[in-house]
Amino acid sequence: MEQFTPQDFEIYDMHAHIFPDKISEKATLSIGKFYDLTMAYAIGDTTHLLEAEAQIQTKRMLVCSVATTPKQVVSINNYIKEQCNLHPEMIGFAALHADYEDIAGEVDRIIAMGLHGIKLHADFQREPIDSRKSYQIYEAIEGRLPVLHHMGDYRHDYSHPRMLAKVMQDFPKLKVMASHLGGYAAWDEAEAVLRSNENIRFDTSSSVCMMSPERAERMIRNYGVDRCMFGSDFPMWNPKREAETLISLGFNFEDYRKMFSENAKLFLNL
Repeated sequence: MEQFTPQDFEIYDMHAHIFPDKISEKATLSIGKFYDLTMAYAIGDTTHLLEAEAQIQTKRMLVCSVATTPKQVVSINNYIKEQCNLHPEMIGFAALHADYEDIAGEVDRIIAMGLHGIKLHADFQREPIDSRKSYQIYEAIEGRLPVLHHMGDYRHDYSHPRMLAKVMQDFPKLKVMASHLGGYAAWDEAEAVLRSNENIRFDTSSSVCMMSPERAERMIRNYGVDRCMFGSDFPMWNPKREAETLISLGFNFEDYRKMFSENAKLFLNL
């Protein structure tokens, strides 16, 4: 089997979180407590992200944050835009919240700012992916912006893969990236109900590191290499280690080239 290293590829990390300096340590600790995990990085700020990505010479990185309340939406989006202006290698995804009072207006502002998509985390926001309120967001972004969905949790039912399958039936033009190979801790369900929908793309964050290599390879092949993209979920995991884990699965050079960069460029129209 041919041996590769991350340096053999142009790398786009399609799932990374950043937080403003004044709250970055607290926010990172909160995520670790939510998932009962030891975070790879204690501080999830821009400085630590860039240092981590430099280990594998990452060319571009999708950065996002989650609005756990409606009042956080504008400040998060301003912060993401500010960081993208300071660091052109960053690809900004904006926050939205189902209870935000002017979703359509904020979507217009997000597009005008040049941000590339929306990040939703149903479990943090405690709003089901297929709720009436969530549908207001899809109505505003369908055909305009892609959405990066956190997917799956064994403790909650806000982001179950079956909900995304329903959303895709109701919004056939919606562009979706389903995080964590479609279902963090709900991978059997994800593979069963999301595999056939060609409009869904998947990232490898918080998934390939948490399952057997055989299962990870099978899921990626079943979804299709053309539909899967590398993601680290920084600061939860180390991008270098995540890239090396993906490389260890034994795909060929062209498959890795697609997952590390080419699929991302197509998804984002870059």
